Amino acid sequence: MKQVRTATAFALALGVAAASATAEDKTSEQQEMSAEHKAMMEAWEKAAKLGPQHQWLARKTGKWEFAGKFWMDPTKPPTESVGTVERELMLGGRVLAEKVRSTYMDKPFEGYGLTGYDNVSKEFWGTWNDNMGTGIMVSTGQCDNRGACTHSGSYMDAMTNAKKTVRMTSREESPDREVHRFFEKGPDGKEFKSMELIYTRR
Repeated sequence: MKQVRTATAFALALGVAAASATAEDKTSEQQEMSAEHKAMMEAWEKAAKLGPQHQWLARKTGKWEFAGKFWMDPTKPPTESVGTVERELMLGGRVLAEKVRSTYMDKPFEGYGLTGYDNVSKEFWGTWNDNMGTGIMVSTGQCDNRGACTHSGSYMDAMTNAKKTVRMTSREESPDREVHRFFEKGPDGKEFKSMELIYTRR
């Protein structure tokens, strides 16, 4: 009987030790996951934080007018057009939305653009859609502290059924006046200015 009691006590001791070890492992795992979760939350909070780039975009909100010149062929005079631009912030001040209305070649024109700054990639980004197609142009680039920007974008060209790249520059001549230029490559492979837009705040 003494041996039986001893064996039973030994088994119980092993069971308690095993349970204790399992509990410690779970506690350690929970602490480790909590640290990972905390790091993840901190990373996403940093990614979503508004910075000076977003504050700069916020200053562009409001109603604007634009005068545009468009070149299909760099050897010929441009087509000209005027229109209106309405800008507002969305997603808590993280994205600048832009609605453009105009007339192009005697037809109503409507476009919609989004602009933001990605804290993770450290780049400005933009998207553009309009009623002259069903696709989208996506661009990324950099802006300096004087409001001068250079972007590279791409879209599907309806004439060639292939992706086409464009280079875009913009600069602030004042808080109420901006100049935007677009450059594409012609059939000869040389870059030419295909568009120039001058924005003036109302």
